[in-house]
Amino acid sequence: MDYNQTLEFLFSQLPMFQRIGAAAYKASLDNTIALAELTGNPEQRLKTIHIAGTNGKGSVSSMIASIMQENGYKTGLFTSPHLSDFRERIKINGEMIDKEYIVNFVEQYTGLFQNIKPSFFEWTFALAMKWFHDNHTDIAIIETGMGGRLDSTNIINPLLSVITNIGMDHTAFLGDTLPAIAREKAGIIKQGIPVVIGQSHAETDPVFLEVSKQHAAAIMFADKNFKTEISEHQLHTECMNVKVYESGISKTICCPLTGEYQLKNIATVMAAMRVLTKKYKEFGSLCIGEGIRNTIKNTGLKGRWQTIGQNPLTICDIGHNPDGIEEVVKQIKKTPYKNLHIVLGVVNDKDVKTMLKLLPANAVYYFCKADIPRGLDAIELQSTANELGLKGDVYPSVKSALENARAMALPEDLVFIGGSAFVVAEVV
Repeated sequence: MDYNQTLEFLFSQLPMFQRIGAAAYKASLDNTIALAELTGNPEQRLKTIHIAGTNGKGSVSSMIASIMQENGYKTGLFTSPHLSDFRERIKINGEMIDKEYIVNFVEQYTGLFQNIKPSFFEWTFALAMKWFHDNHTDIAIIETGMGGRLDSTNIINPLLSVITNIGMDHTAFLGDTLPAIAREKAGIIKQGIPVVIGQSHAETDPVFLEVSKQHAAAIMFADKNFKTEISEHQLHTECMNVKVYESGISKTICCPLTGEYQLKNIATVMAAMRVLTKKYKEFGSLCIGEGIRNTIKNTGLKGRWQTIGQNPLTICDIGHNPDGIEEVVKQIKKTPYKNLHIVLGVVNDKDVKTMLKLLPANAVYYFCKADIPRGLDAIELQSTANELGLKGDVYPSVKSALENARAMALPEDLVFIGGSAFVVAEVV
């Protein structure tokens, strides 16, 4: 197979949660362990940092990877989902995995994997671990796919575990209360390995304290040790200046991810670096500021309050659950505009009504469906939105919806595209 045929095999022959949802979910690590054994257990010879959480884990993973890269470490980065290119999921020092390597890997292991019948994500994770090992990475930053305890990535034994926050998402798999979801995420906490929790919460803190104690894992709550606030920030500039306070001492960091919700993620990153440098002498003098400043340049991160056009100002964000939408709405309110236009699509296994209730009624909506089976039909989305007072028309594609929004908007208006990473993927 050539590269395109190989990708078609990965996408169509194997279940892919991002595309089809529940049918692809595997509530077991058995497949991943079997794949790891067949590929020589490369994950056992890699230094890693493990990132879980409901929101923010992609941003946190990318910032940490950028810091490591700036400090001269050959850095692997495994994230999901991809936006426009499958290879975005697997990078070393910001460079995507080679097409030839993917083709050779699939050719080599298709027969061996046949009896296991791995999911798309299990296959992709095995590929990433082998590539990182074969290319002698110094450290790899590994983002969970969903949850933690039963996520394929949970076969690694990291130097540090990070859990960004806990919100209501994937409730069919992870539980329908915050403590239940927290317990699934806490599954990445390993014996004797320190853990950083990004955001403390009265309902979830006891879970993390209990699990960390059981595993003799030192725990730090980032928001109890680091405070962050905007220092000097003009909207839509290329950098957000953030003041970071630790023990009453402040420093200013420039962050190219300009959504104010990144303040929480920056605190999480600072806490993670503090724990890492204290526990491991080899990381004792990390330069953090330049790593955060160059996050986009070093990792290619997209879709986080990203400006993609002017006149009208056009911004997209991958926020795709109630907590993520709430942060997006806060950011919209802080953005100057005359009229608001929202291009909206969601996937069919989200808490759509709760998400819609958070969105502003004083906007014109352009309802659409991302080009994946899991996308919610745009007419159904419009119907539910209408019940909640959100008005707008249905469009046959994300591209068509955006074209119409930009055509209708005045130069001083704001066009926002979101509701799903898969909607954003079609515009960035």
